[in-house]
Amino acid sequence: MSTIDRVEAPVTAKAYLMCAFSAFAGMLFGYDSGYIASVLGMAEFKKAYGNPATGTYTTSQKGLIVAILSCGTFCGAIISGSLADRFGRRTIIIAGCLVFLAGVVIQAAHISIPALVVGRLVAGFGVGFVSAVNILYMSEVAPRHVRGAIVSSYQFAITLGIMLASCVGYATQDRTDSSAFRIPIGIQFLWALVLIVGLLLLPESPRYFVKKGRLDLAMKALARLRGQSVQSEGILDELAEIQANFEYEQRLGEVTWLGCFSGSVLTGGSNARKVLIGTALQMFQQWTGINFIFYFSVTFLQEIHVSNPFLIGLVTTIVNVASTPVSFYTIERFGRRPLLIYGALAMMVCEMIIAIVGLVLPNSQTANYCLITFVCLYVFFFASTWGPAAWVVVGEIFQLNLRSKGVALSTASNWFWNCIIAIITPYMVDGTDGHEGLGVRVFFIWGALCAACAIFAYAVVPESKGLTLEQVDRMMEEVSAPRSGRWRACENWARDLDGGRVGDRATIESIQLDLKKISAAT
Repeated sequence: MSTIDRVEAPVTAKAYLMCAFSAFAGMLFGYDSGYIASVLGMAEFKKAYGNPATGTYTTSQKGLIVAILSCGTFCGAIISGSLADRFGRRTIIIAGCLVFLAGVVIQAAHISIPALVVGRLVAGFGVGFVSAVNILYMSEVAPRHVRGAIVSSYQFAITLGIMLASCVGYATQDRTDSSAFRIPIGIQFLWALVLIVGLLLLPESPRYFVKKGRLDLAMKALARLRGQSVQSEGILDELAEIQANFEYEQRLGEVTWLGCFSGSVLTGGSNARKVLIGTALQMFQQWTGINFIFYFSVTFLQEIHVSNPFLIGLVTTIVNVASTPVSFYTIERFGRRPLLIYGALAMMVCEMIIAIVGLVLPNSQTANYCLITFVCLYVFFFASTWGPAAWVVVGEIFQLNLRSKGVALSTASNWFWNCIIAIITPYMVDGTDGHEGLGVRVFFIWGALCAACAIFAYAVVPESKGLTLEQVDRMMEEVSAPRSGRWRACENWARDLDGGRVGDRATIESIQLDLKKISAAT
């Protein structure tokens, strides 16, 4: 077997399931983002939180209630970068779940807009911890040949959470007391508890232990994740590759927060370029307009007088869930770049059709049927392309000494733009005092932004399919994004201690010898 093939140990079915379980964290993200769309349209919620004179809340209150979660997640994601390097990936995910539980208690305990806002802010901190560090954890523990599919399962869990939130909201909408919205809020407790228990049974990331100099613990963790013995030659090969790469990065020095922006954004392997790709990808994912559908679909459909908006909102979430597993196959078969490029173009077409028909045939059944049909198609294309692929790329492009901070910045970018869109969308669609909103014309904006997504993906995003995380670093240094799909690894990217890369494996064999001694003593 060539050294290229042996940079990763074989994996058992049980080990695949262990890696995939960490995707359950997406349930917190999805459900907490999704339940608000349903409760905003509930009569009991409007009665409890709205103005008693009008029986509803203002545009600014609606924007604040939705956006405050993203404010918390932005802060949580930023903080998590340093904490994950200091305390471990798994530990910070569990801590995030506990913070999230505190936020749920605040939301359910007292009926008032201040309590709801504070509760969603606190819960947002927890979701920020979980969403940033979980992508980091999954990327580091997943086998390279299915890493895209496993990280995509995180997006699947998000869509499942959104769908379950919609189902619960649909089931409780007609209740005539506060349980109509308190039940959807309180059920979030279950998802956090399941994740905490499951993570207690999973090992820490072996790359975290390598970073901390604990090769004995790294070996045990990697052996559990791959379902192999610590004496396995495959485990020694893979761990030696990780350690050799880390030793080289150590010679370059630890990356500070300021160091995340070092180098030119025009240089393929620079820190600044990688941070640009990660943060811009998450920005563009929000610019597709997907959260307009999942945050404001019920109230928007009510405003344009579509019958049974709760049911239609539920249908879009079901389409979202059913479409995401398509990416499990396509992201490994065709790669990350094609999904991002062609997915953005397909979304653009759907949104332009919605806007054009809505303008030509306003307030008609034909326009409503068109809107529902093409919104579902748009959700399909998002869920099978940009939804998972943006997270996958973010988890793959950063080297070990930058990874936790890079993923944290990228995730924070997602939540920052999520917050901005949540605040401005009600004003864009509904308008302000004396000014008419865009209404269905807002889809022109989303369509134009999807075109920008496609251009960015083609020009900047590299293809990382089938490479180890260490090989992705080398590929980005050597070729441009449009040529990255043709790049092939020619050697193990072990680094010598003088700062160069070696092809004779002298360094890596020395590390393997040390690992064998540790393995024998374990």
